[in-house]
Amino acid sequence: MLQDLKFALRRLAKSPGFTLGVVLTLALGIGANVAMFTVVDRMLFRPPPLLRDPSATHRVYLTWMHRGEQVLDGGVQYARYVDLTNWATAFSRTALFTEHDLAIGVGTEAREMRVAMVSASFFGFFDAPPALGRYFTAAEDSPPNGTPVAVLAYAFWQTRYGGRPEALGSTLQIGPTVYTIIGVAPKGFVGLWQVQRPVAFIPITAYGSAMAAGMDRTWWRNYGWTWASMLVQRKPTVSVAAATADLTNAYLKSYAAEEATSPGTTPAALTRPRAVVASVLSERGPNQSSFAKVATWIAGVAVIVLLIACANVANLLLARVLRRKREMAVRLALGISRVRLVSQLFTECVLLALVGGAAGLLVAEWGGAVLRAQFLARGSEIGVLGDGRTLWFAGAAALVAALLTGLAPAILSQRADVAGDLKAGAREGTFQRSRVRVALLLVQAALCVVLLVGAGLFVRSLRHVQQLPLGYDADPVLVVDLNMRGVRLDSAQQVALRRTLLDAAQEIPGVVHASPRVAVPFWGSYSVSLYVAGVDSVRRHGRFDFNAVGGDYFATMGTRVLRGRGISDHDVQGAPRVMVVSEAMAKALWPGQEAIGQCVRVRFETAPCTYVVGVAENIKAEQLGDDPTFYYYLSSAQWAPGNGGLFLRMAGPAARSTEMVRRSLQQVMPGASYVTVTPLREILGERTRSWELGATMFLAFGGLALALAAIGLYSVMAYNVSQRTQELGVRAALGAQQRDLVRLVVNEGLTLGAAGVVIGVVIALAGGNWLGPLLFQESPHDPLVFGFVTVVLLGVTGLASFVPSRRAARVDPMVALRYE
Repeated sequence: MLQDLKFALRRLAKSPGFTLGVVLTLALGIGANVAMFTVVDRMLFRPPPLLRDPSATHRVYLTWMHRGEQVLDGGVQYARYVDLTNWATAFSRTALFTEHDLAIGVGTEAREMRVAMVSASFFGFFDAPPALGRYFTAAEDSPPNGTPVAVLAYAFWQTRYGGRPEALGSTLQIGPTVYTIIGVAPKGFVGLWQVQRPVAFIPITAYGSAMAAGMDRTWWRNYGWTWASMLVQRKPTVSVAAATADLTNAYLKSYAAEEATSPGTTPAALTRPRAVVASVLSERGPNQSSFAKVATWIAGVAVIVLLIACANVANLLLARVLRRKREMAVRLALGISRVRLVSQLFTECVLLALVGGAAGLLVAEWGGAVLRAQFLARGSEIGVLGDGRTLWFAGAAALVAALLTGLAPAILSQRADVAGDLKAGAREGTFQRSRVRVALLLVQAALCVVLLVGAGLFVRSLRHVQQLPLGYDADPVLVVDLNMRGVRLDSAQQVALRRTLLDAAQEIPGVVHASPRVAVPFWGSYSVSLYVAGVDSVRRHGRFDFNAVGGDYFATMGTRVLRGRGISDHDVQGAPRVMVVSEAMAKALWPGQEAIGQCVRVRFETAPCTYVVGVAENIKAEQLGDDPTFYYYLSSAQWAPGNGGLFLRMAGPAARSTEMVRRSLQQVMPGASYVTVTPLREILGERTRSWELGATMFLAFGGLALALAAIGLYSVMAYNVSQRTQELGVRAALGAQQRDLVRLVVNEGLTLGAAGVVIGVVIALAGGNWLGPLLFQESPHDPLVFGFVTVVLLGVTGLASFVPSRRAARVDPMVALRYE
């Protein structure tokens, strides 16, 4: 083995260009897979660190029938959690948890950070004794109020408090409540959130009490407030099926208790409630997001890129073996065994793959940071070089690459004809053997077509999304949200605060328009009952959402008023109540009639008329599909004078002004309350992110695959031209013109490319049915995409064949006839 290693090092050092090309090719293929592994592993495979028994730990999902459809939800109410804990017998421990971004600190330095709200039993799931102090107890986590104590994450303790023990006993405002710090979690403990890690853990009852303050004094007995998730751990002797059955029985008892205490609850005979235990990783559960599905697809794309890279390297190694066939024949004639010869070839392949894998780790660490930032949550701390699982995967990928790249040369060396190869020239017999190289080239071309088709479909989907009329301008708009953090204001003070914020916003440089609001598209919506004369039931037409806005709203959002007028500053308390309806709402409620002037009674059938004064264009507020949202606008001064936040229209892109606007408005907020400022485009981006990532990553990997396929085609054609030097010379001597030789070589390349395209198109058509659900208003069999990919690949094939064809055209007949 040592001899083989030394020999391989000498041979690779003598061919630095070849070695560098192979290493870079493998580095790109392995690096792409390592980078995607860091994403998919954390989404779908890696258990949370320090979890005691990952295989027996599950999230709980509840399912029931609603209007003939099965609903599956991972959320539970506190009362339901207590019922399931008391009546289920299959579990050794249970816990309740949720997480949110809450403001930490006060004043202009207040920042929203991820905070975990957990029951006291949560820490028992982990082998993680506190690094300092203690965890909170069940007595401190009991309703109705809980105890305001907090356990800091180790990293936050280090950065915020410098790792000082004096942090224990100090206070920290988290959300509306001031908490006393009682402990610090150990290093590496992140709960269930290994990507976006919490900075603190607080009792879930303390958080629930703060959130329910002023709304529901018996929130812990309420079956209507679904706001947390349940974690369970099976007993050692209980199977998953038995645990599911036991939990379902407990759910049926809990549902009966709900029916007894909540009149109007749909009978269990109709809803058929059932419980399910699933993976502790939410993305492996039954509610897997489209985002995780796209990540899985792109991980498959990365594997295809590695296969193309391996085929490319195998082609290069095969050409190297073909050039060494005399050398190998001499070695065999001198007595070396074929196994020893194969061992030598594999040593060279393994060495190249390991060096390529090391370079791939650097690619994944540097280039993959962008990819991880796109797929994983902001603020995630993910590395490559220091992670054992990732290093093991990189090593396995390198060994697989070595096996794939060395297989064809090894088989060829096993079939070596000693006598024939000793007598034959370098050209003789290579045409049949080069069929393997052609097959590898076809594999590259076919896989490249698959990737380019996927890229084209996602690009078209993204284009459809971007061209979708939203009914408002997203890029220049900022969303201002108010977080009162327990500051109590009466109605007059609330109205005064909104007025002060609006005035302060209009004084900020760059603010063009500003308007109060209560709802935000794709973020928060409101709906109340409507009553219209002549319409039996408004609700049967669908959901009608509203926004309470100011006189500058339509200018702020860029929403066009098609007929009539918008909300005005004169629509105040005491003036006739008015509304503006969307065009879809006008057509649904008053088909064939003019909507302006119609009377709508809001909330109650006996309420005074609210008159329609305008019809605005349709907007997208809940979904991006074809069905328009029924939407209407009320005057903020008449309906919500002290509620909601603001919309601000900036002179330029809104994202540039976020921090400036936040600091300016924070100065007028009372007490510990604060504002958050978010670009509207960022909110919409969460809805379009899967298509953006699909288009970006498919394009990146597809372009890489196309480059590798072009290099592979060039190498095959160049090798074939060098092996056919005498033949091309004979053709030239017999009268073939240069253009004839060029055409001959280019046609061969195009034939290979066309065959690869056909194979790839068949594969892409077959796989389109699985990709279809991830696309937006785009057929997975779009002929434009397939046609464009065909033209591109044939164009690249022609270009890659043209360079070797020029060499063939310049063959000197006399030199070629004396070849060898």
